[in-house]
Amino acid sequence: MVIFFSALIILSILSTKISAKYGIPLLIIFIIIGIVVGSDVLNLFYFDDAVLTKRIADILLVFIIFGGGFQVSKNSFKSVAGPALTLATLGVGLTALVLGLFIHFAFKINFIHSMMIASIISSTDAAAVLMLTKQNPIKSRISTTLNVESAANDPMAILLTMTFIQIMIGEIQSPTIAALHLIWQFLGGAGVGFAVYKISVFLYDHLKSENRGNYNVLLIGVILLAYGLSELAKANGIIAVFFMGYWLGNSDFIAKRGVSNFLESISTMCNLSLFLMLGLLAFPSKFIHIWKEGVIIALIMIFIARPVAIFLCTIPFKYSIKEKLFLGWGGIKGAVPIVLATYPSAYNLDENGIVFDIIFFAVFLSCIIQGSTLGILSKIFKLAEKPLPTSPYTVELHSITKSDIDMFEIHIVEDAPSANIKIADLNLGAEALITSIVRDDKIIMPKGNVKLKSHDIIYLLAHSAEIDEINLKLNVSQTCELE
Repeated sequence: MVIFFSALIILSILSTKISAKYGIPLLIIFIIIGIVVGSDVLNLFYFDDAVLTKRIADILLVFIIFGGGFQVSKNSFKSVAGPALTLATLGVGLTALVLGLFIHFAFKINFIHSMMIASIISSTDAAAVLMLTKQNPIKSRISTTLNVESAANDPMAILLTMTFIQIMIGEIQSPTIAALHLIWQFLGGAGVGFAVYKISVFLYDHLKSENRGNYNVLLIGVILLAYGLSELAKANGIIAVFFMGYWLGNSDFIAKRGVSNFLESISTMCNLSLFLMLGLLAFPSKFIHIWKEGVIIALIMIFIARPVAIFLCTIPFKYSIKEKLFLGWGGIKGAVPIVLATYPSAYNLDENGIVFDIIFFAVFLSCIIQGSTLGILSKIFKLAEKPLPTSPYTVELHSITKSDIDMFEIHIVEDAPSANIKIADLNLGAEALITSIVRDDKIIMPKGNVKLKSHDIIYLLAHSAEIDEINLKLNVSQTCELE
């Protein structure tokens, strides 16, 4: 069994090369691996426990969604806060409503039941969207809108799904109670997230441990603390960890760079485990009985429900028709809808697993149709941008005490004023130091007579307060703080 799981992990990691080369969402690859080794194909591992899947997936989602919030920068958030948050809240609700009404009238299913199904599949997948916008660079405003929306809209889908489930099992019996419950879930979760964020910053700044691993273990502890406290307060734990991740990711605290790297590893492991587990839970032989419903729901979601939500929610904001169409096409489904599809079974509302099978099939179609064509569409609509070079090296500044000096990764754009200028003549100031230059995937020693060139990546040690002024001198395209 140990060898079996180790082989799965190694095979999944190697498959990321296929994803990077052909632009196939990792979600599809990981799930296919799970399906192939699962009960219906090779039958190497039999797994059909939806309740256990929900319990494991709930914990995995905590770290995945925390990582999504952690990656959302304050500047990016501010630039698209209005449209992105509108799409992540009202947009999810409108998508669920349009799809729910269609399911209700087309399939003659009870309205509340229809809304539960629609809510399950109403959110987009942060992991798939982030990966695709990274592989296919898109104009900043559009890519940031998609990234922030996809990172922030999962909590709303979870709230709606749980609300309709609780109505169906009799825990919520009036619209007023349902509305109040929804409001408390959101506000209570955000409040707990803010409180634990403050506690986390205090702990990191006062730990002062020489063992870097202690900071990583502390991260796991505070994430679970936020989730546990919100559950204790009957608030929403997913919202708590998302907002905690956002606030913590935009704060300065000791060992942040090391913690960020560790979080990336944890998020990758959780995504991998989640997708493989969901693939194992799927029984493709059942799809023959529900493929028509799955196709219809997927097509209505892609071509009607999502576009309607996009066009209505972006009315107050300045987006062109092409940009709105692209945002609509960027509503790729992923792990969260599949996880939520296990909830009805866990509450004895989907004894035959029909809801799970339909949602699984619809999500799979979304990944194939939208995920494999998003890059092509960005070029057709002329929204694509030239990708920035990436550095094969990392320069890290690790400190166990507070400091206003940080390490910055800076990309020199084409035809920048600093190109072809010697380092000694840059006049960056006495408190700024270029520590290394990456050029054509090689490290160059930053001696005074070395000239910078377009597309160089430089690592700069400087005061945080001065970095904007240095950016103006160098005319950079992007600055990434490394702490």
